[in-house]
Amino acid sequence: MPEQIDGIDAKILHLIQGNAALSVADIADQVGLSSSPCWRRIKRMEEMGIIQQRITVLDREKLGLDFEVFVAVKLALPNRDNMEKFERAVQNMPEVVQCAVVTGAVDFMLRIVTRDMHSYEDFLREVLLGIDLISDVQSRIVLRQSKDTKAIPLNLISSTVPRR
Repeated sequence: MPEQIDGIDAKILHLIQGNAALSVADIADQVGLSSSPCWRRIKRMEEMGIIQQRITVLDREKLGLDFEVFVAVKLALPNRDNMEKFERAVQNMPEVVQCAVVTGAVDFMLRIVTRDMHSYEDFLREVLLGIDLISDVQSRIVLRQSKDTKAIPLNLISSTVPRR
């Protein structure tokens, strides 16, 4: 376990990443602290950058954004400048919700969210393929998500956190 994080910190992180709306009093009660020391621990982990942000997870399906595609992108010339240009370009594409530099036969894996197949086709033709750096794109349409979590596996750094 990282030296700056103890078992109580790991429990706090576990609770927060499960429900960012919990009050400090609720968290303190569940980890066996009073509110002030609990708040100080949370504040310290925010200052350390361990807690980066607290977000609200939206239901994509209820918003009509339930078409999801994983896209493997190969650059024509995968040098540092072209990779950086591509990474900057995807920052301006709201449909791209994740972009990872990967090893193997492709250079990037993208996770794309749109309304439907037609919206994805428009995005692919007009936006993604409009980047002249790309030599190949392979799309994998998601039929169903069997697991989708933002939670970090804290049980790997502390035995005090349940596996779930």
